[in-house]
Amino acid sequence: MGRTADYSDQSCSIAATLEVIGDPWTLLVIRDAFKGISRFEQWQERLGVARNVLASRLKTLVAHGVLEPRQYSERPPRNEYVLTQKGKDLADVLVTMHAWGAKHLYGEMEAGVVFKHIPCGQQLQPRVACDCCGEIVKRSDIEMIVLQDRPTVGEILAKEEAA
Repeated sequence: MGRTADYSDQSCSIAATLEVIGDPWTLLVIRDAFKGISRFEQWQERLGVARNVLASRLKTLVAHGVLEPRQYSERPPRNEYVLTQKGKDLADVLVTMHAWGAKHLYGEMEAGVVFKHIPCGQQLQPRVACDCCGEIVKRSDIEMIVLQDRPTVGEILAKEEAA
């Protein structure tokens, strides 16, 4: 797939995540899946991505259980691709990435998309909160503890493939 990074020897969930969704075009495919795009031709037309690249990304996302193929035509056989729960769990990642890009790249310009928090009706400004106490987390509140003897990304993905 033209990748230059190999994270297989690392023991890191960020590196493992990049193995699944870190390829160019992949997050845009997932973004559009959240918008209701589910068919190859729709992605190809909207993104302008080469057909072989898109086919590769869809194959990888299906292999990792992020998208699930569902046949919508028998003749010729054609699939649409829908987000699995694993795929839907990427919503927070996309919202947070959007906020970062809007703040640090678009700045004062309109980013083209605004997320509205339906209960209060205001523009969403995502923040991280502790699941246990509900408190908004600041970077200074976080301590990173590195666990020893963790499986590598390669071992985790091999186990996923075997399942």
